[in-house]
Amino acid sequence: MAENEQGQEKTEDPTGKRLGDARQKGQVPRSREMNTFFMMLCSAITLMLLGAQIVDDITRLWRDLFTINRKEIFDVQFMIRSIQYGVVEGLSSVSMFAIILIAVAIFSSISIGGWNFSLKAMEPKASKMGPLKGLQRIVGPKGFVELLKAIAKVSLIGITAVVMLNFIAEDVVNLGRQALEPALANMAWYVIIFFAVLSLSLILVAMIDVPFQQWDHKRQLRMSKDEIKQENKQQEGSPETKQRLRSTQREMAMRRMMEEVPKADVVITNPTHFAVALKYDTEKNGAPIVVAKGADIVAGKIRQLALDHNIPILSSPVLARAIFFSTELNDEIPSALYMAVAKILAYIYQLKARPGTKFTKPINMPDVDVPDDYRYDNE
Repeated sequence: MAENEQGQEKTEDPTGKRLGDARQKGQVPRSREMNTFFMMLCSAITLMLLGAQIVDDITRLWRDLFTINRKEIFDVQFMIRSIQYGVVEGLSSVSMFAIILIAVAIFSSISIGGWNFSLKAMEPKASKMGPLKGLQRIVGPKGFVELLKAIAKVSLIGITAVVMLNFIAEDVVNLGRQALEPALANMAWYVIIFFAVLSLSLILVAMIDVPFQQWDHKRQLRMSKDEIKQENKQQEGSPETKQRLRSTQREMAMRRMMEEVPKADVVITNPTHFAVALKYDTEKNGAPIVVAKGADIVAGKIRQLALDHNIPILSSPVLARAIFFSTELNDEIPSALYMAVAKILAYIYQLKARPGTKFTKPINMPDVDVPDDYRYDNE
């Protein structure tokens, strides 16, 4: 079982962050056996489809290059033009074959692990250059698996080759009785078929290698339980940091709430334990909104701000408790409390309509009707 530097066993699967970090470093699962299989198979199929055309193009090119008239022999520039022509036409003849192989090489490479480009993977590492590390890779578990794969490949290809040779041996011997051109064409066809069957024999090795590479990739990135805890702490932050963050968030929320008190229409109190500030926007035709609320010390700050900004403070203990316990900040008051709040707002608007009205102290008002479901007399 693998262990980390602290001697703890790495028994846990890698987390998403660990896999992402490894990917940034260029560590992704790859299967050379899958690449080899795809390359050989696609090469054989491409030669089956384009081989005749490639042979015709190359035959024509050779005929053109080796057909020289007397005038061209004495032309000093003829050799340069012939080389240029041969290179261009030769590349053109095999261009489609090359493009297909390049596309297959890219696809087969990213079929496991996906596309990934990392400069970190190109950085030289002294740890990988040591003889001891190289010896560990050779004689270690991964080196042993690579040896088994090599033996399996040689065995499969050898057995397949023997079977194929026995199968087509008589046809190959008969090629000597055919004319040159058909014999060459048939021989080329046998070679292509032979190549395709050999590539298909590698599919078994590829099917074994792909899940092994994926398993080995995760095995190398396994983590101990302590490493997972440390990673979670780094992502979520230490308890002290989270506590400071929550404290800062509360302070900011409190500051924003207090900034809304001077904009309120009325503050309803318990009168000392609870306070709720309501604002009614006549243009929106909605219900009054709770713009601030608090208990004890916070309630005292709300009352003081209301006095400082000439906001009426009205003492209605039952209604204050009902709104405090049934709403959150920026919520509309419950529909069951519409009538009670409407009476208070109507009373406040009458007071504000009087010239020179100053709200320098709380206003005492008999409790309004509050439904039994919204009464919190024991709070």
